Amino acid sequence: MKKYITHSEDETRRLGEETAARLSGGAVVALSGDLGCGKTAFVKGFAEYFGCDDEVSSPTYTLVNEYDAEIPIYHFDVYRLNHPSVDECDWLDEYLFGDGICLIEWADNISEVLPGDTVWIRFKKLPEDGGNDREITVE
Repeated sequence: MKKYITHSEDETRRLGEETAARLSGGAVVALSGDLGCGKTAFVKGFAEYFGCDDEVSSPTYTLVNEYDAEIPIYHFDVYRLNHPSVDECDWLDEYLFGDGICLIEWADNISEVLPGDTVWIRFKKLPEDGGNDREITVE
């Protein structure tokens, strides 16, 4: 487990890039944390590392955005899913066990269906430090 403190959105994006450099196709990355804590900023940096030119935004209403990059990137927002059964999530298999990289915001909501080797990244706001600081833990 490794903890980082970022002081701006740019630093959170850079941490996304640094994390991407350590992963390859087939990786599943679970992003956990409250609204506005930096998950999407992290994904932006992650996608930039792999040469993604697409506009990266949270797929709140579509569940998944697919980004063209050196390795396909699948960006999920499962906020609206409430601990579905494995059978209800069988549509995820092509993503979770494919050659692309899955980045899943609100992953706690589907933790039961994620592979055992999922990389968990937990985001926490540090309001006592001015409101822009984040503690980001990579497990």
